[in-house]
Amino acid sequence: MEQARTLKSLQEDVHTYISGFEEGYFPPMELMARLTEELGELSREVQHVYGMKKKKATEEIRSLEEETGDLLFVLISFANSQGIDLENALSAVLQKFKERDADRWTRKGGN
Repeated sequence: MEQARTLKSLQEDVHTYISGFEEGYFPPMELMARLTEELGELSREVQHVYGMKKKKATEEIRSLEEETGDLLFVLISFANSQGIDLENALSAVLQKFKERDADRWTRKGGN
């Protein structure tokens, strides 16, 4: 059985891959453009699967998993290039949501 991966290990894997090329990480604005592009591709797949606008016969169908993976790769690349620890970033935002939205949503089981 495959062991669960941490965000830290994923960040290290992406860094190892990108460090194998002379060009290294793209500049921040290029990475933001790539994030936007990948988010658009994921959005197109969600629209095809769940929305009203289906793809044309000439358009390639890609999986939601594949498009999500592409988006995650570029997001990790951006975080790495900016020295952002994604585990710390996610922990901080989860804590913010827990405090800010403590009474915003209906809890399951009445808790």
